[in-house]
Amino acid sequence: TNLKNLSAYDKNKIESGAGTVHGIVVSEWNHEITNALLEGAIEALRDNGVREEDIDVLYVPGSFELPLGALRLLNTEKYNSVICLGCVIQGETRHFDFICDAVSHGIMDLNLRTNTPVIFGVLTTNTLQQAKDRAGGKHGNKGVEAGITALKMIAI
Repeated sequence: TNLKNLSAYDKNKIESGAGTVHGIVVSEWNHEITNALLEGAIEALRDNGVREEDIDVLYVPGSFELPLGALRLLNTEKYNSVICLGCVIQGETRHFDFICDAVSHGIMDLNLRTNTPVIFGVLTTNTLQQAKDRAGGKHGNKGVEAGITALKMIAI
């Protein structure tokens, strides 16, 4: 991330999102960070033709619950993509490792089992400051990157 701004992209290389519908699952844990990621994702989608009314947001308690929240949205067969946004910050125990591993595997499993892109927009940082730097700070916003990734995957 130090070499890349997460919010930077060439708009000319992104197909319009007009006519697409997106679900965004957001962890309530570390809400200061995840709300900033959500704002970035919505901004990226809207800036690329997605109407506000074609973006649905579902809140879940923590990042561990993101895959189940995504599955609930996928089961409606309404969405062209589902974006998962969360933030896990390293603590004093191995809890961080278990949560990060479970969330990444859960989201990957949904990608492999469904025909709908499920986007991994989860920050896994060592400190709160690193998370802030990637949620609208000096490294841009991972939420913007997640929104653009959703549009790119739909185009594929």
